[in-house]
Amino acid sequence: MEPKKTALFDVHQKLAKKIVEFGGYLMPVQYSSIIQEHKRVRSTVGMFDVSHMGEFIFKGQNALDFLNEMTINDVSKLVDYQAQYSAMCYDHGGIVDDLLVYRFPDYFMMVVNASNTEKDWDWLSEHRRDGVEMENVSDSITLLAVQGKKSSAALQKLTALDLSLIKFYHFAEAKLTDVPMTISHTGYTGEPGFELYFDQKYSLKVWDAVMDAGREFDIEPIGLGARDTLRLEMKYCLYGNDIDETTNPLEAGLGWITKLRKGDFVGRGTLLRVKEEGVRRKLIGFKMNERAFPRHGYKIFKGGGEIGRVTSGTVSPMLNTGIGMGYVPAAFSAVGTSIEIGIRGELKRAAVCETPFYHPEA
Repeated sequence: MEPKKTALFDVHQKLAKKIVEFGGYLMPVQYSSIIQEHKRVRSTVGMFDVSHMGEFIFKGQNALDFLNEMTINDVSKLVDYQAQYSAMCYDHGGIVDDLLVYRFPDYFMMVVNASNTEKDWDWLSEHRRDGVEMENVSDSITLLAVQGKKSSAALQKLTALDLSLIKFYHFAEAKLTDVPMTISHTGYTGEPGFELYFDQKYSLKVWDAVMDAGREFDIEPIGLGARDTLRLEMKYCLYGNDIDETTNPLEAGLGWITKLRKGDFVGRGTLLRVKEEGVRRKLIGFKMNERAFPRHGYKIFKGGGEIGRVTSGTVSPMLNTGIGMGYVPAAFSAVGTSIEIGIRGELKRAAVCETPFYHPEA
């Protein structure tokens, strides 16, 4: 199957140094350099085209109950114009996907990972009940993430809406550069920022307007490479690396979004047993104690014996130190525990550390 292109592909083709297939789409990895783009978001503002993400709309009298049954967080706690980070699980507790749920006055929107859009749609369709209308609008929406300390200052030039009134994980329906859209105070970088959802026919207009508004802050387009290092510095999970159908939310450190007391949901029985028995392994963060670059798939050792594998790893652009995540037996998950990472035939010293790895400045 031919990879898809976002509505801004021509822009990326002109500006990006490297484009690869990701989640079924041709997406920019970097424009200048991953380190430069990473530091741009940490210092002022950058813009990501994340239109490859999937969006589903849910309507009907039973939409709320359906979403509460299919996700692990408590959808009933959402008020209008509030968003929620959540996940879906299989009956055995493994993760189908991590996602966002948005509550509008008369419908809900779910935002899912690009690589899982078809799988998620099929999973939800299999479980759909009467009184629930579902629509996959993924191919009609452009999604831009404008992230960084100057994101609000840049975007405020383009809208009459007072962006300071949108609380974290809340959103508004308004016009920005005269384009109707959903403006969401969310993101996956650890920095202040917004995600803009709008009809893809306005893609170039909005892209150009935001780039122009952000020029005084040296705004840059940001690729998937920096998106990955930014989320890793915050210990945010990436589906397919840190979480998947073989991992459950409790061992992945997502117990805070797993509402076991809200009532029944898919996977709850298994997760109750896991909680009662105690997790056998945990997703830890670690820092290298010597110069080394940990990568996905590298083995984790303790005293010369293999105890796990690295799920995500990089050299942090902000800390200039190798950092990573991986699952290890719970007995080796305490902060300060010495471990080793197998890198090119050598064991490199590391230690379990507190996360997030990097704490963005206010």
